[in-house]
Amino acid sequence: MTTTAPVPTLPPAAASRIRYGGLIVLMMMGFLLVTAEFLPNGVLTEMADGLGVTPGQAGQTVTVTALVGLIVAPTVGLIFPRLDRRSLLVWMALAAAVSNLIVAIAPNLIIVLLARFLLGAAISAFWAMSITVAARLAGPANLGRGVMFTSAGVSLATVAGVPLGVMLSELVDWRMVFALAGGFMIVLAVVLRFALPSVPAERASSLRLLVDTLRRPGIGLGMIGHVLVVLGHFLAYTYVRLALERIPEVDASTIVVLLALFGVGGLLGNITIGLVIDRTFAFFAVFAPLVISVSVLSMILFSGSIVGVGIVVLVWGFFFSSWLIVANTWVGHRMPDRLEAGGSLVVVGFQGAITLAAGIGGLLVDTLNVELVYVLGAGALLAGAVLFGASNRVSSRASARL
Repeated sequence: MTTTAPVPTLPPAAASRIRYGGLIVLMMMGFLLVTAEFLPNGVLTEMADGLGVTPGQAGQTVTVTALVGLIVAPTVGLIFPRLDRRSLLVWMALAAAVSNLIVAIAPNLIIVLLARFLLGAAISAFWAMSITVAARLAGPANLGRGVMFTSAGVSLATVAGVPLGVMLSELVDWRMVFALAGGFMIVLAVVLRFALPSVPAERASSLRLLVDTLRRPGIGLGMIGHVLVVLGHFLAYTYVRLALERIPEVDASTIVVLLALFGVGGLLGNITIGLVIDRTFAFFAVFAPLVISVSVLSMILFSGSIVGVGIVVLVWGFFFSSWLIVANTWVGHRMPDRLEAGGSLVVVGFQGAITLAAGIGGLLVDTLNVELVYVLGAGALLAGAVLFGASNRVSSRASARL
């Protein structure tokens, strides 16, 4: 991939004060959005009974949020080309609140799915704009540390948010759980308005701009690598329950503990990698997929040992839950003049890979076996690491010519 366009790099910047208050609020937005996204997983049976549908039909309330991301992420900047990004996040928080409140009173599944469309739009807009807002809060030199906070919200939701929803559903009706989520989002919208600085809009992320961004040296290779990394992970993680059930004499409580270890690893990875990522993003773009690939294969090789699988799951969570930090920091340093375009491409790649993984993985699991799915997932991760390595070399050569 070649282009005559210059390859921007982050200019030397004077040390600026990191606005930790704003970053913490941004982290809470990620936490509440992802918690709301996966709340149906924890209350699926009660939700299906209340709406008069099957659990499989109720589960589509999660699917729709991922599909919406493919539409919203590349177009949100085009739809709101001049809207201040602080205001956009406030409106998205309110959209998520409305979504949860509608679900809390919806009489049927159709209305629930329409309401979840709003939530999917809010999540995609948040991820597409989070790099731009994090850069304003942390400064260009500390972009990775800023992104760490947004990603930490996701990991926190994985560890505590969804289980908290399950616990609340045992105490109150499932509809009240969504109502509470809606109430918290309203409070967050108010806090966002006063905790974040004004963040002017960048150039609208049109389709032409996205294509032009992909044509920059090394960017297209990196984005394909990103898709393969996410695809490989979700090919395996979507069917992790089947892989864990291969462990001799494993029971449901043990599986819960093993899955919790994934979330704990994610929190540790966010903090550890987030503190050093601005200096090491090129290294982790290659090293993280390699480690995840080995972890996925090890899930099959060490299936006879609960302790072995526990260590593997912890390492897997450590590196993949930090992947958004790696990908977004890579975007911030490779294309600092197009943060919104880069953020949109990351979200589109992420959501598209999830959709592919669900379809391909389901077909393979039903027709062949989970071991083959894990081998293919490891292969995709390895290919992603190779492409990021190639991307780094191309970008370095292009920068050296300037």
